[in-house]
Amino acid sequence: MRVDNLLLWTGRVGGALGIVLCAVAVLARLRNVYGIAGFQVGTVLLAGMAAMLVGCLGYLAALAERPRR
Repeated sequence: MRVDNLLLWTGRVGGALGIVLCAVAVLARLRNVYGIAGFQVGTVLLAGMAAMLVGCLGYLAALAERPRR
């Protein structure tokens, strides 16, 4: 049960962080800002997409670990 909780929270945190990073990158690009804290906007967007991928994989692993009925 502990591994399931860890995977679920990894999915939740990764997904939320990814959504925030993608939204920040899109809003910055709409304002014609090309850099955020020393990073290019495309790099921030890529980091957001990677975080969402980690979230999806966390949820997938949690589903795979559930016992079958």
